[in-house]
Amino acid sequence: MTIVIIVFTVIFSLAGFSNKVLFSKYSFKPYAIKNNQEWYRFFTYAFIHVDILHFVVNMFVLYSFGRVVEYSYKYLFGVKAYLFYLLLYVGGILFSVVFDFRKYKNNAYYSAVGASGAVSAIVFSSIIISPLDKIYMFFIPIGIPSFIFGIIYLIYSAYMAKNSKDNIGHNAHFWGAVFGIAFTLILKPNLFVNFLNQIIK
Repeated sequence: MTIVIIVFTVIFSLAGFSNKVLFSKYSFKPYAIKNNQEWYRFFTYAFIHVDILHFVVNMFVLYSFGRVVEYSYKYLFGVKAYLFYLLLYVGGILFSVVFDFRKYKNNAYYSAVGASGAVSAIVFSSIIISPLDKIYMFFIPIGIPSFIFGIIYLIYSAYMAKNSKDNIGHNAHFWGAVFGIAFTLILKPNLFVNFLNQIIK
């Protein structure tokens, strides 16, 4: 499923790089959603990206963590694994921009693209499942336990969402992460106990 998502994202992102009309038509624009009922934008924005670097980073992270979550879901949910994994990703796409829709629905100039919110949902689903797995950051040779990375990431995203003007969708990162945690725990509530036990031990 991870590979299928990446393939679709490759196709649409490459098309968006060379076709500005398509890029504009499928980007997330709250004003257009509100006034023109272009509800498809709640989902299509995640399959196009600003540039190659934006695309490569998102797909690399998705590939790295998506395989872990897919394998874990197969173990936890059996034949329903692919359905739940798809719902996790699609739900992350939608939920990660609900806050920004409310915030920017009267701003005709606001737009956003990229799979970051959905990818955050995948990453944080993996953190709930395996909180002690190591995450390696660029230029830092020592692995950070994933639950510690998760805490830092959430604090950073919340802070930057309120204070940054760097054109990065920090709200999407934060709410995508929250969705990944909530969705996974709704599917398997005892994972929370397992999460705590791993950290305490």
